[in-house]
Amino acid sequence: MKQIITVLALLFLVLSCTKNNEFLIEKGHVGPINKKTRVRDLSELFSKDSIVPILTKRDDDDKNVNYYNSDDQYLIYEKGGKHLLTLVLMEPNDSSTIKSVEIFDNRYKTKKGISLYSPYKEINTAYNLSITNTILSAHIDIDELNATMAIDKKDIGINEFNREKIIPEQIPDLAKIKHFTIWFN
Repeated sequence: MKQIITVLALLFLVLSCTKNNEFLIEKGHVGPINKKTRVRDLSELFSKDSIVPILTKRDDDDKNVNYYNSDDQYLIYEKGGKHLLTLVLMEPNDSSTIKSVEIFDNRYKTKKGISLYSPYKEINTAYNLSITNTILSAHIDIDELNATMAIDKKDIGINEFNREKIIPEQIPDLAKIKHFTIWFN
């Protein structure tokens, strides 16, 4: 009887860890995706979801062309249509690994509970940040995750084309994240 209880407890632990890791963000990992994941692995990893390739122009016969982006992308959607992730590839082929993952679903969270919908104050409290001023947004770099987040300058109260340094105290506590990207390079 003890053995059965032990086996059931271990099975429960394994299943609960697997479920928790499905949406876990760590350095080099987003859910089931990691630095070694290849394009050809995506259909297995997201077998219950829809995968939409957005491929760059290869030749004149290519019908699936994106003239505005030089990187191949794969958009991952749940069967109900909710956009989960956008994956950008290192190289344009099936054996390529992932360069970055942009997160669109709030279920993806770090071990510290940070997600796409976390306000700036929570992110600033949880991680050491550095801020870079770009034309339209403040980019927050989190080295611990190899991640970048963007906050629209309008939410900070700064002119879009202002190139002055942005200090952490300028960003309102409740400022919302516009983009959340994990980098694998």
